[in-house]
Formats: sequence, C-alpha cells, structure tokens
Amino acid sequence: MAAFVPGPLQAATPGSRASAFTGAAISAAPPPAAATATARRGAPTMVAAVGTPTKFDRMRQKWGAPAVDESKGDMYEEFATALEGISYNFAEGDIIPGVVQQLDPNGAMIDVGAKASAVCPTVEVSIAQGVNLEDVLTLGDQREFQIIRSENADGELMLSIRRIEYSRAWARVAQLAAEDVTISGTVASVNRGGGLVTVEGLRAFLPGSHISVRREQQEDLVGMELPLKLIQVDPAEKKLVVSHRLAAAASRMTTLETGSVVTGTVRSVKPYGAFVDIGGVSGLLHISQISHDHVKDIEAVLTPGMEVKAFVMNQEKDKGRISLSTKVLEAEPGDMMTDAAAVFAGADDAAAAYHARVEEERVAASSVADDIVSSLDIATLDDLGLGVDLDGAAPTGATEPAAAAAAE
Repeated sequence: MAAFVPGPLQAATPGSRASAFTGAAISAAPPPAAATATARRGAPTMVAAVGTPTKFDRMRQKWGAPAVDESKGDMYEEFATALEGISYNFAEGDIIPGVVQQLDPNGAMIDVGAKASAVCPTVEVSIAQGVNLEDVLTLGDQREFQIIRSENADGELMLSIRRIEYSRAWARVAQLAAEDVTISGTVASVNRGGGLVTVEGLRAFLPGSHISVRREQQEDLVGMELPLKLIQVDPAEKKLVVSHRLAAAASRMTTLETGSVVTGTVRSVKPYGAFVDIGGVSGLLHISQISHDHVKDIEAVLTPGMEVKAFVMNQEKDKGRISLSTKVLEAEPGDMMTDAAAVFAGADDAAAAYHARVEEERVAASSVADDIVSSLDIATLDDLGLGVDLDGAAPTGATEPAAAAAAE
C-alpha cells in the first residue's frame, strides 16, 4: 500500500495515475528539490491518504464540477490553503442568508458564501405540509436559512426554512393570545375528543367542549375555516389549544342587544337556574326569572335539549355573561308552568308590550318629577336659606356659613 506524501502534490505526467482530486494512487517518488525547499520554509502542504477522496473531490463529484487541471497543482494548493484560512464561524441554530443555486427532487443547493456546500431538504422548505419545492423556491431566490446540522462527511451544511417559520409562528400566536383577538383556523380532522386545527401553520387542539356545533354535525367541519380564540399557548411544551365556542360567543356578544328576544337551547339545568346556548353563547335563565309564580322544580318547566325563547335582561360583554328571562314574556303569571309553548309563540308581542309598558312608566315618572319641581315655592326655599341666585350670589338675609353651604 502506498505511503503518505510528505510534500506538495506532484502534477500528473502523461501516463501517470497520480491525482489528488480523483483519489487515484499517488506516486511515491521523492519530491523535487524545489518542493523540498518550499516545504522547509514552512509553506502549508496538502496531505492525502492514498485512495481517499478529499472534500473537494466529493463536492466536485456530487455536483458535477469539471475535472481539475492537475498541471496547476501548486495553484490549487495555494487556493485550498487560502480557503482554510477563512473562518465563517457557522454553528447549528445560526440564521444565515443564502441564494438558491440548484433544485432537485431531494432539496435545494444553497450558496451561503462558504467553501462548504449547503443543502435545504424538501421537507425543510416550508412549515406547511405536502408542498412542492418549486412552489416555495426558485433559482436565484435570496432567503434566510437556519443551520440545523453542521458539515457532514460530504462537507455539506444542512439548512432549513421550516424551523424559522416555526419559531416565528409561535411568537405570532403568543402575541395574538396576549391581545385576545379572534383568529381563523382550518379544521384538519375531527374525532370524539375534539379536532385538530391549523393556525398560523401550527397544529392546534380544539376540544370537543369548545366546538360550537352539535356533535352529529362536527364531521362536516373538516376543511372549513372557523373563528377561534386562543386559550393556551405554550411553546416550551408545544401546546396550542383553541376555542370555537368562545370566538362565537365574542361575535354573538357584539350583536346581542339588551331587551331583545333570542332563541336558544337549554344545555343544562341547575338548582339555581338553566343555562341556555344562544348560538354559541351561554346565557343564564335564573330560577327567579322563569315565571312570576314561584318555581319549585325547574326541570318540571325546562329540560336539557328544549328549545326556548327568552328576553335578554342584561349582558356583561367583558365577562361574557348574559342574563335571560321568560318571566317578562308571560301574559299571565304562571304561564311558563302551564303552557310554555304559548309563551314562546307570543314572545315577540310580549316583549313589545313590555317595552311599551316600561316606556309608559318612564314617561309617567318623568312627569311626576316635573310636577314636583314646578310646584315648589321658591320663596319658601329662600326663607329656609336654600335659595341661590342664578349668578351664584348668596340670597338676601343669608348668613355667611349658610351662603357658603348654598354655594357649595
């Protein structure tokens, strides 16, 4: 087996099989005197094991570079030495710029300005799944890439665009969660426990209890875009949980008006009242607001799954609370317990009558207040030391303390 060459590589001669860039056997003849003198002066030399291709051989063979002119061996040696002297300080995790130089089915060849080649595999070109390489990158594109693996045996850096998009997507959803905004997501799949939704390129879990659609209709949601609220964002644990119900509630809260009649479905009955689902919003129908008559057993009047009409008494939009009433819809006290269906059928008319009655009471109260004010004897107020001139002066005969109190 041939030995290592201690000096600079010799140029190939006709018929010689020596080649530092093809991996062929290198002549074991001693180097010429000039080369020896150069070596003695401390000039750097390239040493290669016989039959072992160098990094440059592998790069040239992989990317189809032209054969090396070995008659210029000293020039290539000096060029390689110059490259060795350049420090690029690349490390895994670094984000560096690069230019797309070549595309093939397995990935893209990227020029990052270093002696080492750099490759971005197809699976790393986008956070989206199942994309085509050509749909993301084109020749000459200038992009940012993250180093996910330092040089391998072939002298290649492994790059990724997906990792950059992934970290930025988490930062984005964290910001959206802090702002409590409603976002959009596409349903990827649904099962008995809930669904998977794509949000900002990330996979989020949508619990079944937070889907504002009846269970038998949930399979139809696949492929649909839903409004969502972010309820848990944890990049460290890679947990992203969203709610369709809260988003629907927020939307509904902006359209609900106090004093309006809404249609909903009784979801649950508690000792203190019933919870009614109003298009994704949960409203409380308190036991005291079911009927004018005393209600002993709520389930004797309202049952889960029952469709009802109710009057919106009050709503706290910041807390997502809605207070409902069927009592104000009764034509006669106790109608909810004797004929609830009739109460719901006449709900709109009853609500209109309620508003008219409230307005009459307001006008009557205002009229009484005006009559009281107009009947007051101003002279009597002056005698009591309570009168004040329009210009703020103290009334005649008023003491200084009384005048000061009146001015206050």
